[in-house]
Amino acid sequence: MPGAEDSGPPAAIDPPNATGNETASDLPHESDQGILGSPAAASPAAAPSAAASSVAGTPAGASSVAGTSTGASPAPAKPTGWVRSTGIRIMVGVLCGLLGFALVVQVQRTVSGDNLATARPDDLVQILDGLQRREDDLNAEIAALQDTLGRLRSSGASSEEALAEAERQAEALGILTGSVPATGPGVSMVIADPQNRIPPEVLLDAIQELRNAGAEAIQVGDVRIGVDSAFTGSAGAIKLDGTALTAPYRIAAIGDPPTLAAALAIPGGVLDTVRRAGGTMEVSQSDTVVIDQLRAPRTPLYARPADG
Repeated sequence: MPGAEDSGPPAAIDPPNATGNETASDLPHESDQGILGSPAAASPAAAPSAAASSVAGTPAGASSVAGTSTGASPAPAKPTGWVRSTGIRIMVGVLCGLLGFALVVQVQRTVSGDNLATARPDDLVQILDGLQRREDDLNAEIAALQDTLGRLRSSGASSEEALAEAERQAEALGILTGSVPATGPGVSMVIADPQNRIPPEVLLDAIQELRNAGAEAIQVGDVRIGVDSAFTGSAGAIKLDGTALTAPYRIAAIGDPPTLAAALAIPGGVLDTVRRAGGTMEVSQSDTVVIDQLRAPRTPLYARPADG
């Protein structure tokens, strides 16, 4: 009817994206978020889906960003404390191993009691050669003494042979005691001490090494070494039998030159001791070494010749 058509304005149609509890002002916000981050000009079909997600309590766009599922989670990382603890344990183990190795080496060196275990092959060859020469000299001396004993027994104690032998023995004893001059092959050494740090014990060690190597006569500076010689004083102010010695210290010894030189160069011996004290030592071998300083004879106070 024409009258029905003119009865008031037509009713407004609700927008398709309006839902029960949401206001129209919220809809553009949901459309801006988008399920896949789409712009505000998304199709109207996407709006109801976003609204449904909001009604269910899940913010729009939270379920998937760039297609990632909400149930996925990254692998847990190892705590830093565990890594640090493992590193400390490894370091402690290495240190314990090194300490044990050092203790074993030290015990082996202590048991050995000398420095031959750590000596170089060349040094060992020199030491062995010196010992062999010393053995040959001692064997020759034994043979000479046995020959002398045989001559004395065959000729009688009052013969000229016995007197000549007594004179030879007195001369040999005079060389050993320092009451007569001596000459022969040997070595000459110079010990420099620029810092005055070499103590008298180092010079004493040098004399002992020379004696052990077979030195028959020794002279230090202007003092002849005897059976009762003694080093006293301190570094930079050393005295030998009461006579002051000044650096560089000069020592002359008569004996087999290679044997004497090898004895002074033994690892851990005199040469190394002098170097550790900041000094230097030079040793030269010679076919002729002259020792002309004498020791005054001393009359014994208690000892007397025994009747034989």
